[in-house]
Amino acid sequence: MHQSLFAQSIAHLPQGSIHALARTLSLVENEVPGYNEYLQQLPYSSTSVIGITGPPGAGKSTLVDALIGHWVQAGKRIAVLCVDPSSPFNLGAVLGDRIRMNDWYTHPSVFIRSLATRGSLGGLHPKILELTDVVKQAGFDYVIVETVGVGQSEIEIAGLADCTVVAIVPEAGDEVQTMKAGLMEIADLFVVNKADRPGADTFVKNLRQMLAPAFQQQKTVEIVKTVASEKQGIADLAKAIETQLATNQHNERKYWLQAEKAWHIIQQHRMKGLDKQALQQMFKAQPQGNLYQLIQPYLQ
Repeated sequence: MHQSLFAQSIAHLPQGSIHALARTLSLVENEVPGYNEYLQQLPYSSTSVIGITGPPGAGKSTLVDALIGHWVQAGKRIAVLCVDPSSPFNLGAVLGDRIRMNDWYTHPSVFIRSLATRGSLGGLHPKILELTDVVKQAGFDYVIVETVGVGQSEIEIAGLADCTVVAIVPEAGDEVQTMKAGLMEIADLFVVNKADRPGADTFVKNLRQMLAPAFQQQKTVEIVKTVASEKQGIADLAKAIETQLATNQHNERKYWLQAEKAWHIIQQHRMKGLDKQALQQMFKAQPQGNLYQLIQPYLQ
């Protein structure tokens, strides 16, 4: 039965069937038997993936909403994967797509799916790589992945997106000063949102000074000012993203991204049989045991 469902998806996804896409995402997310074989049959897709990340309160959802409006008006089809915090009780998404972007929920050119982090420390869904590759089969012009913005570990998104946009606000001066190099380095673009607030220009100037030493040998990271709630600066942001995507198609970063994706998938597969509760029980049964001896069976 499952095989027939996957077969239907292969037939209908390229035609842009939203129902087939939603069903296939559920099958892959829940690891229904046959999902791995299905993934192996996916043809190459050149659809670009845009990652939107940054600290809480930066207005990431509002930026995504505004970008959708801009690209839909230009005749584009957009898919959005929103990675939300998980409920501690059922691991489901706490925030829902209808609340965040309800203007687009039923739009024929837009597909939005909320995903829970399910405890993933990096702020991304554990199957985000596979789910993104499924969405890319449905004929969208762009796939946007918005992360939960949990902190430094969200740099995982660099292994997923063709263009990584880091959103911050003018009041984030202290946060930027304490940003680890990793988060600074993954940014293809910085968006200073809510740029109508006092001190925005000074903040942008200071941010440019911070970026200059780190990238003088590598690349120039563009900074775009927006007021997403008023749709200001969105056209400039969209143009900057499109330029970055065109630039990233033929450089070493592309191969690095592929290697990062492969690394995460292989790591996840290798760790699949491990159960933390089983490990806890093992140590409880042998509290004086040598840790390295006890875990040897898992290292074979």
